[in-house]
Amino acid sequence: MPRTVTVGLDGSAESRAAAAWAAREAKLRGLPLKLVNVWEPAPDPIAQAPLLGPETHQHWTERIPREAAEGLRADHPEVDVLVEQVTGRPAEVLSGAAQDAELLVLGSRGLSGVGGFAVGSVGLAVVAHAERPVVLVRTGEDISGTDSAVPPSRPVVLGLDTTTPDDTLIGFAFEEALLRGTSLRVVHAWNEPPYIAYGMPPDLELNAQLGAEEAASVSEALRPWRQKFPTVDVAEDSLSGKAANHLVDASREASLVVVGRRIRRSSLGAHIGPVTHAVLHHATAPVAVVPHD
Repeated sequence: MPRTVTVGLDGSAESRAAAAWAAREAKLRGLPLKLVNVWEPAPDPIAQAPLLGPETHQHWTERIPREAAEGLRADHPEVDVLVEQVTGRPAEVLSGAAQDAELLVLGSRGLSGVGGFAVGSVGLAVVAHAERPVVLVRTGEDISGTDSAVPPSRPVVLGLDTTTPDDTLIGFAFEEALLRGTSLRVVHAWNEPPYIAYGMPPDLELNAQLGAEEAASVSEALRPWRQKFPTVDVAEDSLSGKAANHLVDASREASLVVVGRRIRRSSLGAHIGPVTHAVLHHATAPVAVVPHD
């Protein structure tokens, strides 16, 4: 069976925004869209309450994906929309659904009055355990499924660590830029010499040398990818400072931010990483987290 673009749907505005974004992504990729609705049974005392009996609960859990699918089929008639309802714990079900997906899309909500977003425990757990790309979509102004939500001219932004450049991560970012017919902006951050922290005057010559070396490392990492994707316009930014801050700044003009997560198969458990964690909570564009070895 072909892979799908899969989205977790619970009826919230966040998940509807994610479904609309996922439908556009499915159209770009020429893949089916699968809506996964997880039914987590309520505890018996709650389930038996007069206003939330088993039949009422089942009615709403069936209605949510049915109505969402109907709306998405109307907005995107060229996309094959599938519906799957599963009983279980959302984080476990969605992590499992990601394994058979080209990518998994989830919603996240904005924090009123605060410059950040609430990814939520389910979203963080899925990002930390899924071994396929997971995209977190913010609740935006447009959840109707039309293609006007994101101007196509906005670039895809890739966060690149040149000490361990990963082909899976870089390839995903180039392919996303190619699919959208837009440019790719690569953001790399490097640390200034430690004497800065002690209040010593900066060594301008040394800083310039370090900056040139770091910029060269970015160009070297991207050289084979530029050759593989010659039609993608690439801008390289090698900046001193914290990577998360630069990526969050870049997200304001991005159609998608792509960051990585190293897969850990050990007793220490899953780990998202501080840069990716910060970007998930503060970037204003959708964020794709690409797991890699």
